[in-house]
Amino acid sequence: MRILLAEDDPVTRATLQAVLAGQGHDVMEVENGRDAWGAWELSAPRIVVADWVMPEMDGLELCRKIRAVPRRPYTYFILQTSRSGPESFLEAMEAGIDDFITKPVAPDELKARLRVAGRILDMREELSTLEGLLAVCSYCKRIRQPDGSWGSLERYIEQRSKAEFSHGVCPECYDEHLKTRVDG
Repeated sequence: MRILLAEDDPVTRATLQAVLAGQGHDVMEVENGRDAWGAWELSAPRIVVADWVMPEMDGLELCRKIRAVPRRPYTYFILQTSRSGPESFLEAMEAGIDDFITKPVAPDELKARLRVAGRILDMREELSTLEGLLAVCSYCKRIRQPDGSWGSLERYIEQRSKAEFSHGVCPECYDEHLKTRVDG
């Protein structure tokens, strides 16, 4: 998986990068939250592993910014922290954090958490695919709208994109439906 690692401590960052790369992941590493935000915007990694306390933008603010971006594939966010207690846990969950890992990070624990992250991301992708299925009537080719009503496929697409339709007649339909009317 593509993982963005945001950690300001160079020794911890190098250690985690080695652990993640050793597990076969594609790792981008940055040293602060601002750089992490830029890297996330450009590359859309599936997972972010970020320190809570970093210069220029902390892990919670980074997570909030990621969660505020609409229409992007879901990013699983693991927060590294030495903080403990229910207040810290609740604050992080409110920011949109998916999982915590305590510093110093144990490689086997990180590996297990990444397996869980992969399963969750795969399920989200499958759900997204299923949500994208469109019910089209086999006879009239109208499409079921989100409210349960049925409408034209062209109108559905026009309302959700910049596409516009112009109509024509393919050669097979011309022969079957129009040729005798036009040619006499």
